[in-house]
Amino acid sequence: MTQSTRPALSAGLTATADVIVSGAGAAGLAAAVALAKAGFSVICAGPIDAVPTGRTVALFEGSLRFLREIDVWSRFADGAQPIKAIRMIDDTAPFLPVPDLYLEADEIDLEALGANVENDRLVQGFADEAASLPGITLTHTLLKTIDFSSDAVTVEDAEGFRYAATLIVAADGRRSPARLAANIAARAWRYPQVAITALLGHRKPHNGVSTEFHTRSGPCTLVPLQGTDEHPHRSSLVWLMSPREGDRRRALDDDALALELQHQTRSVVGRITLESARGFFPMGGLRVNRLIGSRVALIGEAAHAFPPLAAQGLNLSLRDIAQLLATLRVARDRGHDIGAVASLHSYERGRRRDIALRTNGVDVLNRSIMTDFAPVDAIRGAGAIAVRLVGPLRRALMREGIMPPGPVV
Repeated sequence: MTQSTRPALSAGLTATADVIVSGAGAAGLAAAVALAKAGFSVICAGPIDAVPTGRTVALFEGSLRFLREIDVWSRFADGAQPIKAIRMIDDTAPFLPVPDLYLEADEIDLEALGANVENDRLVQGFADEAASLPGITLTHTLLKTIDFSSDAVTVEDAEGFRYAATLIVAADGRRSPARLAANIAARAWRYPQVAITALLGHRKPHNGVSTEFHTRSGPCTLVPLQGTDEHPHRSSLVWLMSPREGDRRRALDDDALALELQHQTRSVVGRITLESARGFFPMGGLRVNRLIGSRVALIGEAAHAFPPLAAQGLNLSLRDIAQLLATLRVARDRGHDIGAVASLHSYERGRRRDIALRTNGVDVLNRSIMTDFAPVDAIRGAGAIAVRLVGPLRRALMREGIMPPGPVV
């Protein structure tokens, strides 16, 4: 079956499409929009949750280029805060001091390393774009069953509607129903950490600098946000800590928590106030043994997950989407079946190295920060010194993190 021959609309089917996207979070909606703009018909299944959670997404320059390429960045640009530099401060009190790292956009000839956007605005913007495209059907409901056959994937949602497509894209999270239905194995693990997230107002300007304090419990990061009339200076918080400290701080009132945060961050942004409800999340990781199967491709947290260090989460997912889009375009242009394993191999090959590099890199960094062991501190300190002193190495690492090689993004 070629891509242009969709499953027939038989008795009991509500609609057919080229692709079903399972999941309507930021990754799923972005995938649906990108595919529809490339000429694929898409059914995007899942409830759209744009409720404010105190979380933001730091999108690096490579991701911004992809969003401009699919003509959707204009929906977010006005509310996005450019990130001009990243400052990393070692606060683990190692035996040998680790120097601060300061990574500036102009060192790699960029005006900004990326931009920080509130998560609910991002999801709503993608949802509005998807709703405006004739090639996308939004179901607003979860999938209840997913059945694979030799030439199609058929799904039924929670309201009893049935859809069929040539391919399903799993963008439905760490416990992905589509991944489970395709019998693709995943290994998940937990870290002895939880994260508190919130939106903050503060007295001093952030000057577009994202500041990370690396503590023995994990990083405490202030990411710059665009100001408002009420709070001219704002940042988002991602604070990793032990579960015990998480429970204690979760019980604090806003003023007490803000005071502890101000102490933890050495008052770099002055007096802090919490302007949003707090998020509270256990930390864990996930990797899969393969990214594809017959009629299925995994993206986003259905394929990989790790703690929010170095802002790699959605950036990695957008690179998944860019690679998948390139793969499906080639298959379609050659008249091949876009859901066949043979057509999807280049997606698997194109994403394996990048996913492994980010997953393993974040895991090693996170564990090394939490490990109070002098040789580990010495290795981490030597690496920081090398990055600080050796310009070509620093710039190469920055480009790899901000604009890694790959299609479009």
